[in-house]
Amino acid sequence: MTMTIPSFAATGLEPALVAELTAQGINEPFPIQAATLPDSLAGRDVLGRGRTGSGKTLAFGLPLLSRTAGRRARPGRPLALVLVPTRELAQQVTTALAPYAKALGLRCATVVGGLSLQRQADALRAGAEVVVATPGRLHDLINRGDARLGEVAITVLDEADQMADMGFLPQVTKLLEQVAPDGQRMLFSATLDGGVDRLVRRFLSNPVSHSVDPGTATVTAMTHHVLHVDAADKPAALTQIAAREGRTILFMGTKHRADRLARQLLSKGVRAAALHGGKSQPQRTRILEQFRTGQVTALVATDVAARGIHVDGLDMVVNVDPPTEAKDYLHRGGRTARAGESGTVVTLVLPEQRRDVSRLMSVAGIKPQSTQVRLGDAALSRVTGAREPSGVPVTIVAPQPAPAARPRTAGGGGEGGRSAHRTSGRSRRPRRPRTV
Repeated sequence: MTMTIPSFAATGLEPALVAELTAQGINEPFPIQAATLPDSLAGRDVLGRGRTGSGKTLAFGLPLLSRTAGRRARPGRPLALVLVPTRELAQQVTTALAPYAKALGLRCATVVGGLSLQRQADALRAGAEVVVATPGRLHDLINRGDARLGEVAITVLDEADQMADMGFLPQVTKLLEQVAPDGQRMLFSATLDGGVDRLVRRFLSNPVSHSVDPGTATVTAMTHHVLHVDAADKPAALTQIAAREGRTILFMGTKHRADRLARQLLSKGVRAAALHGGKSQPQRTRILEQFRTGQVTALVATDVAARGIHVDGLDMVVNVDPPTEAKDYLHRGGRTARAGESGTVVTLVLPEQRRDVSRLMSVAGIKPQSTQVRLGDAALSRVTGAREPSGVPVTIVAPQPAPAARPRTAGGGGEGGRSAHRTSGRSRRPRRPRTV
């Protein structure tokens, strides 16, 4: 492993990038950035293992942009590619890299399922040096003749383990076969199971491996609680937790349960909305924006929809339905305590779930604080900030997006990228209001 670097200025990054980092208030590299930048800037293949929220977007994004600077893409022939599993993560990566790409005069396009295929095709044909894509939509555009990957010199696979979980590895393999064979590849993944190790062996050449956290690690700033509740108390306890101050994500096992809980919370006076794969991409974009701005304070989500959600200052995640796998627990928890902030993960456990949850925590390497709670217990409010909701039903009005001018970057979201969406939550002209 090579030496890590103390500052961005010492890396050899393009000066415009260092200046933009300073302008964004980022003065010191996070550990995964300090560890990987010397190798990635030198053009070496990198295998990064880091917990979600550890700063890996800039760990791969800065060298990708720095090494692409000064080059211009021909129409439909990008020079750098970032593959991600979900629409939301594509949106997040594009948003994170946008100011740095702009500082270098590089054009980005986001290629995902959910919105206009034609708009994304136009963005590619206009020339985009950097493409952030989900595998399915990128395949669609290649099949239409709108994109060719032969000039892609830098390829990044972000959250490769999630792509494996969602069944995208055959598509990813076909895409990697099309990029420049002598190009640089960077792969970031929390784990190397599910076929990710085969991708590494086939497509990465003598990769330098950097692991800032073990695959099951969690930050010290994250506190884990298991609340043992009886079935009769759970609905009311859950409503009180959702009514806490601040923003909260509540995880459910299915989209139907998520919808039902959101309706129940709204009827009790909690500003709630459901987020899952059954929502259209414009709906999902609006709901996330409402959550970021505080119009929605309780986001009821499923695992798939919540990958890639990044909301600053989110301090609590609640597992209403405990996950079945340790890595799902870690990914859920990764929505909070990001980049050094503190956060709390609370899991509600019924008596019949105790054994399975205990086993899951052991596999995840988590030693939670366990508490038996009943309605009205001080422990419930002490751990979660639970409080009685107003009881006055609320309706959350969702403004429809205006037709809008064509954005600079195409794209935005969809599991597997079978659709597309715009890459910003810019101001929108309200149309006829409707309830989320």
